[in-house]
Amino acid sequence: MSLASALRTGDLSGLPGRRDEDWRWTDLRGLIRVAPPASPEVASVAANPALAALREPVVVFANGRLIEDDGAPASEGMRLRRFVSATDGTAHALERSLDVPANGRLLLIDSFEGHASGYVADARFPIRIGEGARLERVVLLADAADAISVGLTEVELAAGAHFHQTVLASGAKRQRFETRVRHHGGAAEVRLDGVYLLTGQRHSDQTTHVEHLEPGGETRQLTKGTVDDQARGVFQGRIVVLPGADGTDAKMGHHALVLSDRAEVDAKPELEIWADDVACAHGNTVGALDEEALFYARSRGIPEAEARSMLIAAFLAEVADGIEHIQARELAHQWIAARLGAAP
Repeated sequence: MSLASALRTGDLSGLPGRRDEDWRWTDLRGLIRVAPPASPEVASVAANPALAALREPVVVFANGRLIEDDGAPASEGMRLRRFVSATDGTAHALERSLDVPANGRLLLIDSFEGHASGYVADARFPIRIGEGARLERVVLLADAADAISVGLTEVELAAGAHFHQTVLASGAKRQRFETRVRHHGGAAEVRLDGVYLLTGQRHSDQTTHVEHLEPGGETRQLTKGTVDDQARGVFQGRIVVLPGADGTDAKMGHHALVLSDRAEVDAKPELEIWADDVACAHGNTVGALDEEALFYARSRGIPEAEARSMLIAAFLAEVADGIEHIQARELAHQWIAARLGAAP
């Protein structure tokens, strides 16, 4: 049972929990004991200063309902969507589909914003990317520290298409952003990148599943994260190469820094290969901040807190630098810098 179904029916017994392999580190069943009341309608929400430089068509959802849409074409140029949770202690769900037509070009920036506390939010995004089309998506997850937030993106990728997604997550009480891609090969390309930057008791789960169905497809994946205090980062990446998907080229990497003895990282990169003539690899590292680099920075008169922030920003910069669109890339770097200077 999905979180949206549980919220709609009030039946929480089917929520995923620790006994479900894909959810064992992001338990919802043990966390949500009583279904919260439905979120009320909201007429307007405050502007997000971090997005002020993006003077682009904007669509705004508040508590799962559409409240603002400028009516510009949804599959051309650049689009900004804001998903705002605006009422304390309530629950809401939404579904928003997107079709990028053949040979279309779209930059999509999705901003998830917690303007309230203790809410439960569920979002689902079916996406179809037509033959030869290109979609670059940047996802900013800025939920409240005590929120529960679940997102699922399901992508159908046609031959010759290109999908590049970068997720930047600051965590919540439970935060999970899952992406599932059906990859039809034929020189189509997928790039799934992510950052998690967690402090306090925040939790963030980035889960991906890519199915290569036909020959000649490419997947690249890089996720980097840091956890401090009592935070918990989760990465689950699975690439499946089905019979007949010969010539698949897939690489996955996850790298994390643990900045506190009480913080935790759980990582499970997986390759499942049922075809011949493929080039597939994955890597995973979890370590600490480089003490020699920190000492060097401090010996040059840089205060310790500033030196740590500089080293963390440099570690995460590789993911942000992979964003193709210049303005979106700058936004990602600003998002990281803001979180490094923010309180838990």
